[in-house]
Amino acid sequence: MSKKASENVRYYKNPNGPCISTVSRRVIEKDGLYFKDLDGSGEFRPYDDWRLSPEKRAAAYVKVLSVDEKIAQLFISDWRMGKYPAAGHMSTDTTETILDESGLLDETEIHGKNIFGEQHLPGTTDLIQKWFSRHMILRANPSPEELADWINQLHAAAEACEHFIPVQVVSNSRNENGEVVFGMNDAAGMFAAWPGTLGIAAAVKGDGIGIIDRFADCIRREWDAVGMKKGYMYMADVITDPRWQRSYGTFGEDPALVERIFEHLIPGIQGNESGVTADGVSMTVKHFPGGGPRENGFDPHYAEGQWNVYATPGSLQNYHIPSFRPAVKYNAASIMPYYSKPSAGKSAAQTDMDGKPLPLEPYGFAYNKVFIDGLLRGQMGFRGYINSDTGIVHNMCWGVDMLDKAERIGFAVGTSGVDLISGMYDNALGREAYDRGKNGYYDTHPVPEGFAPEDLVLTDEALDRAVTRTLTELFQAGLFDNPYRSPKRAAEIVSDRADWEEAEDVHRKSVVLLKNSGVLPLSTEKLSGKKVYAEAFCKDPKAAEEATQNLRRLLAECELTEEPAHADYAILMVNPSSGEYFSATKGYLELEICERKTVCNVDSQGRPAAETHEETTLSGAKRIPEIAQAVHSNGGKVIANINITLAWLVGNVEPWADALTAGFDTFTSAVLDVVFGRFCPVGKLPVTLPRGDEVLAVNSEGVCVSPNDVPGYDKDRYMPEELKDENGKAYAYRDTAGNYYELGFGLTMA
Repeated sequence: MSKKASENVRYYKNPNGPCISTVSRRVIEKDGLYFKDLDGSGEFRPYDDWRLSPEKRAAAYVKVLSVDEKIAQLFISDWRMGKYPAAGHMSTDTTETILDESGLLDETEIHGKNIFGEQHLPGTTDLIQKWFSRHMILRANPSPEELADWINQLHAAAEACEHFIPVQVVSNSRNENGEVVFGMNDAAGMFAAWPGTLGIAAAVKGDGIGIIDRFADCIRREWDAVGMKKGYMYMADVITDPRWQRSYGTFGEDPALVERIFEHLIPGIQGNESGVTADGVSMTVKHFPGGGPRENGFDPHYAEGQWNVYATPGSLQNYHIPSFRPAVKYNAASIMPYYSKPSAGKSAAQTDMDGKPLPLEPYGFAYNKVFIDGLLRGQMGFRGYINSDTGIVHNMCWGVDMLDKAERIGFAVGTSGVDLISGMYDNALGREAYDRGKNGYYDTHPVPEGFAPEDLVLTDEALDRAVTRTLTELFQAGLFDNPYRSPKRAAEIVSDRADWEEAEDVHRKSVVLLKNSGVLPLSTEKLSGKKVYAEAFCKDPKAAEEATQNLRRLLAECELTEEPAHADYAILMVNPSSGEYFSATKGYLELEICERKTVCNVDSQGRPAAETHEETTLSGAKRIPEIAQAVHSNGGKVIANINITLAWLVGNVEPWADALTAGFDTFTSAVLDVVFGRFCPVGKLPVTLPRGDEVLAVNSEGVCVSPNDVPGYDKDRYMPEELKDENGKAYAYRDTAGNYYELGFGLTMA
């Protein structure tokens, strides 16, 4: 008999009710219907009854779980597949992988560490059956069949426990094209690949919100088909400081557009407007109350970026809160607070939902009761659960570093209102936080200043509240009753050509035409007898070589030349890159498309320092003018495309281009469809491209000339008059044709 769970699933079909699927669990027949025996008792209990609401089933079931079982439900962390042992991104000395009998589960015991912390971990079966853990983050990039098989095997292992709780496998988004980056988009290319989220926003601005309906439906069907029922997606954050490295995971800088996108995205992915359904996928909307107001772009994955700065009166309510309203209105399963903490000292007055002054207490948002329990739950009315960002107990504990790890868990869950903590399987620390509330720990141990003992322990009330919320989601998603999926069916759904063609169409719609001096489209007549020079540029020279080869393959029908001086047309693909959000650069994140540019360092307070270093965002950037001059001297024209993952300073590219387009992790083939006139461009910029270093300058006190908490389209309201031109504009880049590259700009060839 096969050891693979996928080949041993039994199905029981209920008329007008859910299908019950199981590998080893007893099924109870009652009233002519089938129910799964969740507690293993053989008796029919309320939590077995799928006719009851998920909320009632969860409230009943939490009462039969042990303390250790419940504590285990508080934590979620990276986990590894047997075939992809390194995909958990936890470095370890272990070289041999031990697999279970199915060959699917990694049973290796490891001691490993990553940027979030360090931990000793068991094999998969022990994690499920002895540690009782059920929440896993997947970062591997398997095929749909492999993914369905693996998730089925996890459920089968969970069925062997006394109390069945299904395993929830979570991932960051997987339906966008682009560089695979740990912690952002961990996988790409297996599911239908749409452009980056900025590109989707560009397409929506040009072609309408219906794109989001189709995007959401594609995600829902594909993820449900493989049994992956929750996504850490999407970012409702609004870009306000362009140097924030995570800009490319957002839908841009327009709060109204982002809010509208989420009004369609949430019900589309989750299944309906009331919340997640059995054929839907839970969404964890990120990162409340918005990660945009970075202090000069620094990210809170590292210490320099631990503050949210609201320098402009009312900016929190005007720019950052609106995009989270749909998560409340349409019952997003969960919301993820950001790591950072508000800076009262550097911020102007901000208000709550009632217009009253909002206290800016210096605790990371997952620890910030004012924002989570007060603003989000109390005033906005959020009813889902709170899933912290990854690492708040260990390496990103901004504002609560004076607490020990057990106290941080007690403070987050017991006081601030967090229900699921991401980062490590801190079950033992959770138990310590619970036991301290029972054993008189603080009778003999000092209480950190500013806290009371009851703030720092995990009570039964808080534990049951948190676990009831996460169990409710699992009941809503149908994972208790029917967790298993057919690997064959998963492959069929994910390979549906219609979804891939829809995604490819949105790639074309994402292209923004920024400049065109009569060059485009490059029609067959224009190319007749003409030579084309083609080159791709990246930060990594090796990646540039590969991208150039791919570009030339796509241009195989053109007469290509290796010499720019012989070219009638040059097609240049410019793909800059800057920084990493897990570590700070020596200075501010560089946005200029440049090579070996000398820039200032910053000191420990984030202010400009006298020391300097060099930054390169594009290897070979200095060759672009040389190529353009050679082509122009031959009477030729230069067409360039810039991949917008950040709001680049484009002054080293635009003046040399006769035609300029922007893509957003857009397929090269889609850009060429626009260039050659096979598709008329409709995309519009979802973010303003800054004019130059002068509008990002930071003074000796660390204050930027353009406010960190205001989107690009509105920054001119706060810019110095001496920087403004004759049209009263200072912030947006103005090209040689006189056009401003600001939010909503985009030309057409029609």
